[in-house]
This record gives sequence, structure tokens and C-alpha cells, in this order.
Amino acid sequence: MLIPFECLVVILTRVYVSDYLLILPTFGKNSGMDKRLQAFKQLLDIMDDLRAKCPWDKKQTLESLRHLTIEETYELADAILDDSLEEIKGELGDLMLHIVFYAKIGSEKGAFDIADVLESINTKLINRHPHIYGDVKADSAEEVKNNWEKIKLKNGKKKVLDGVPGSLPAMVKAYRIQDKVRGVGFDWEKPHQVWDKVREEMEELNSEVEKGAESTKVEAEFGDLLFALINYARFIGVNPENALERTNKKFVKRFEYLEAEARKAGKDMKKMNLAEMDVFWDEAKKLE
Repeated sequence: MLIPFECLVVILTRVYVSDYLLILPTFGKNSGMDKRLQAFKQLLDIMDDLRAKCPWDKKQTLESLRHLTIEETYELADAILDDSLEEIKGELGDLMLHIVFYAKIGSEKGAFDIADVLESINTKLINRHPHIYGDVKADSAEEVKNNWEKIKLKNGKKKVLDGVPGSLPAMVKAYRIQDKVRGVGFDWEKPHQVWDKVREEMEELNSEVEKGAESTKVEAEFGDLLFALINYARFIGVNPENALERTNKKFVKRFEYLEAEARKAGKDMKKMNLAEMDVFWDEAKKLE
């Protein structure tokens, strides 16, 4: 009988190294499990060593690691946008370390260990995929997502928008909110309907700006426009966060080229007019 990799990890993380080395070969040399299990077990052992012997690691708490985990997540996101598989591998390793670190601290508190973490996600995945592990039918990704939302509401989620972290960046949060409510049918039917809403919000914003409305009113209309644009992005299959970050990177690259060329030409950018800057800007665009 084949034993799932996740289950093997749960079993083997609870035994000693000597037991581990005796058990491991019985699952077959060609199973592809050996290398992964050994690497995971080594990480757990390293974490034990660091927590016991390293002054910095011994000092860390769940709270002190939080901002570092957020930073690592953004670094992974950057690597993904850059399509650098080598960097992605490294950043995934950093995040894996954080997961193991949190689990180690949890075990010290007597709250949970890495096996509990794995068991928890295994159970959740099985429960949320009744089309795989049950008799529910779902032939499309859209049907799967809709089933997820219904299952979560049945399992104790009292509100559709529960699970959208308040600390998410505003753009990501807007996207998740829209995606969540779509799961229960609260959504537009066609992309052109959302585009009409974008145009409506643009006109309302422009109207408030032209009549010199209070800044709070202008800000509110601007927020409505952004929300509508994010909604439209979702309808046309564009992740707005990724799209904006790619544009940020493109702008930075072009502007740094402008800076470098201006410096080579012995020009002070503060004294250059826009037309002079545009010469270098256009050169940067042609080099892409």
C-alpha cells in the first residue's frame, strides 16, 4: 500500500534519527521519498540545534518572527515576478524555515508541533476537496472555488468575508473581498458591466475634482474607482497586484536608465526639462 508523502512526514517527524534511517528504506528506492524526507528531517534537526545553541534563535518569539516572515513572503513574490526559479527555490527555503521555526516554538509552548501543523492542513485539504475525496462533482476551477466557500460557511465561518486578513495591503484585500463574495453569487455577469462601472466611477471622480469638492469626498470617489478597476482586472484574468508591481519595476528600470544617461552626459536632472528627460526615457523604452 502506498503511503502519502504528507502522512510519512507526520509519522517520521515523531521518531528518532536511528528509527528514521531504519524505516526509510522499506518504502522503496524508486519512490522518490527518500531525498525529501531526509532533507525535511535534517531541517527539523537543525532547528532543534539552533533553538538550543544559537543566542539569536533562542531569543526569537512568534511575534519577533512575524515581520521577518512578511518580508520573506514579499521576497518570494518578487522572485516569482522576476521568473527566477533559482531565487524562488531559495525564498521557498526561507519560508520553510519560518514554518518550522513557528512549529518549534509552538511545541515548546505545548500548543502544537510540526506534525500537528501537517495534520491540520491535510485534514483541511481533504475536507475542502470533496470532488476528490468524496462524491461531490466539480468539473471546473470555478465550481471548486464556489464549493470551498460553501464548505467554509458550513464549518463555522459565520460571515462570507471571514478569513480576509485586516492587515492585507489594500489592493490585495479588495481583490480577495471581491473573490470571496463571488463565491456566493454576488458578482457581475459580464466584463462589460464592470467596465461600465469603471467609467461611471471615473466620471464621478472627475466631477468632484472639477467642482473643488472636499478632499475626503475626492478620496472616496478615487477609492471607488480603484475598487472598480480591481474588479475589472479580476474579470479579464489579470491580478492587479502583479500588474502594478510589474509596472513599478518597469518604471524603476527606465528611470534608473534616465539617471545614468543624464549623469554620463554631465547633466543635472534637477535642471533638465521634461523634453530633455523624455529623450533618455524613450531610449530606455526602445531597449526593452
